[in-house]
Amino acid sequence: MVIKGNCVAIIPARGGSKRIPKKNIINFYGKPLIAWTIKAAKESGIFDHIIISTDDQDIAEVSKEYGAEVPFLRDQYADDHSPVSLATIHTLLHAETFLEKEFLNVVQLMPNCPLRSSNDILEAYNYFTENNHSFQISCFKFGWMNPWWAVKLDSNLIPKPLFKEVYAMRSQDLETLYCPTGAIWIANKKNLVKENTFYGKDYIYYPLDWKAAIDIDNQEDLEMAQSVWIMENNINGNN
Repeated sequence: MVIKGNCVAIIPARGGSKRIPKKNIINFYGKPLIAWTIKAAKESGIFDHIIISTDDQDIAEVSKEYGAEVPFLRDQYADDHSPVSLATIHTLLHAETFLEKEFLNVVQLMPNCPLRSSNDILEAYNYFTENNHSFQISCFKFGWMNPWWAVKLDSNLIPKPLFKEVYAMRSQDLETLYCPTGAIWIANKKNLVKENTFYGKDYIYYPLDWKAAIDIDNQEDLEMAQSVWIMENNINGNN
């Protein structure tokens, strides 16, 4: 008999990262990087299960140590090219079979967003459920890095503005622009499986504070996240 559950968190964490080797389990202020996402998910109090989707035994062991479930290792979509959404859907369907549960909603939490808090997750999920959305993708507002003034540089370093019509305008006169982040993606399970993507029909963006939205993909991102952590926790850089 299928038992109907409410919400599952899936944390996609494949091995084999190249820009930062073993990225998902590197030390980030006293814990493996993935542990911060597991901690935030647990403290949000909204998940029936917190499942790690990984192909890597080391990541699996670390994740279980910090309280997440790894009922199986991922056997598909673990390469550099497969969309993360497909890995999440694959894990979701396998988890429902393994656990003999059918989930209503799924929240995808990327493990490279250690500054996203339990409160960020809770507020995003409450907005999703209260407004009856099918797909909700986290984003952040561009700040000091103004994309309206973006240019391409040719081989002679001559700039070509991407938005010529606004290039000479003052920043305060420009519309606010947003960028997606992998911090908190939420979907109705049935619609996610049907459309095979979080960018399904009528998806919306949900803004987070830029600090919570930091995705660590390369060394520069890591250094930024470390700097924000130091600032937010009022500690020195030697920790």
